[in-house]
Amino acid sequence: MRVCETAMTYTSSTIEAPAAAQCPRHIAIIMDGNGRWATQRRLPRVAGHTKGVETVRSMVEACVRRNVSYLTLFAFSSENWRRPTDEVSFLMRLFVSVLEREIGKMHANGIRLRVIGDLTKFESHIQELIRCAEAKTANNQRMTLTIAANYGGRWDLTQAAYKLAAQAVAAKEVPSIDEVDLSKHLAMAYAPEPDLFIRTGGEQRLSNFLLWQFAYTELYFTDTFWPDFDAQALDLALDWYRQRERRFGRISAQLEAPKNLLSC
Repeated sequence: MRVCETAMTYTSSTIEAPAAAQCPRHIAIIMDGNGRWATQRRLPRVAGHTKGVETVRSMVEACVRRNVSYLTLFAFSSENWRRPTDEVSFLMRLFVSVLEREIGKMHANGIRLRVIGDLTKFESHIQELIRCAEAKTANNQRMTLTIAANYGGRWDLTQAAYKLAAQAVAAKEVPSIDEVDLSKHLAMAYAPEPDLFIRTGGEQRLSNFLLWQFAYTELYFTDTFWPDFDAQALDLALDWYRQRERRFGRISAQLEAPKNLLSC
């Protein structure tokens, strides 16, 4: 995925094996279980979403302390519009509230915000809040927090293919359709592929999240509901990750012993 950003080049894991590291550079999370957490406590489902926002805040802090450079959170999928109307409306209001209240804190702490997905489906004031938040934090380098909203992995591949084709039409040439060219147009072309994927809530599926980027990502599933996922739960996932042998198509004998690796 040869995309340059701040003098760095990211290469797809199916083209070149990334360097080994004890601490994942990029963690992606499906924050599942908010509604079930609330139901177990005889609370309305929206109470779980409110509690989940607190977990997002603590998880961002925990990842910063553990030297994670990229944290990507699946907040709202392209399929979540199928949920009850009142729950979707609450999630939109919650999203607006977070954008309004948290961006100043993020900026003060050197965190850059990116939002990926088909943002045209959101109301104009939400789109404007997203643009302003991204612009305000654009030069921050401590960590990049990406929120996937109205995002789907198949949408991502489709829009990338469309952009590639449109580029070829404008240039009046046959499009070059290979991995390197297509990856430049993916929603997360600015980031390395996730090293570790975490899904809370007990389900064990990808749910149309970062389908291209997960080619060699380590997949970790936990029964813990998202509102209960804390720094200790994150450390359990990181301990599991450190036990994985990331071969990227090679055999164990080809792997070098990690040297001078940044610990979490």
